[in-house]
Amino acid sequence: MYNKEIAIKVASRLLQINAIKLNPQKPFTWASGLKTPIYCDNRLILSYPEVRHFIIDCFQIKAMAIENINYIAGVATAGIPHAALLADRMQLPMVYVRSKAKAHGRQNLIEGRLEENARVLLIEDLISTGGSSIKALEAIQKQSAEVVATLAIFSYEFDQAKEAFQQVACPLDTLSSYSVLLEEAKKANYIDEEALESLQLWRKDPKAWSANFQG
Repeated sequence: MYNKEIAIKVASRLLQINAIKLNPQKPFTWASGLKTPIYCDNRLILSYPEVRHFIIDCFQIKAMAIENINYIAGVATAGIPHAALLADRMQLPMVYVRSKAKAHGRQNLIEGRLEENARVLLIEDLISTGGSSIKALEAIQKQSAEVVATLAIFSYEFDQAKEAFQQVACPLDTLSSYSVLLEEAKKANYIDEEALESLQLWRKDPKAWSANFQG
């Protein structure tokens, strides 16, 4: 399912619109407190029509290769607009999955009408540990529907995510990945050799990289 040609083109576009920023010298800080040399904000894609259209083109190519999909689901919040655009393109019904159930009203976790036995393609913007996607998948399963695959724009390629999707027996595919991004960033002179080495070390052990960072 993974397509290197698509991965290169997507990585290039994400760099061009600054949806992904790389800065090993002045790292970002995640909500967990972990320092990271990369920041990915795929919400920026929505502000660039050409890139937005291209991303949906790529999603559609991959979705068409998966048999008997009859629903699209977005993972809140960043996966929702991409899921909506893809569902519209493919003329399929769409739902989205909240990170937690509403505290009022019908207290929905899944918004929209999800039919029993639906074969769902789950759309996420970014895969780190895979936790939010797995939680969404489990919510869909509780509604007697099946997640046949998960597609995301980008993945950090952490082993934890790979193992998580293997445990729930759900195929995972992404348009691009961390390793391809680094190749394209080096090729386009976004980073030098020293930065490349630091970024590769972070990928191998983010916690150790964060702990050892000397700001």
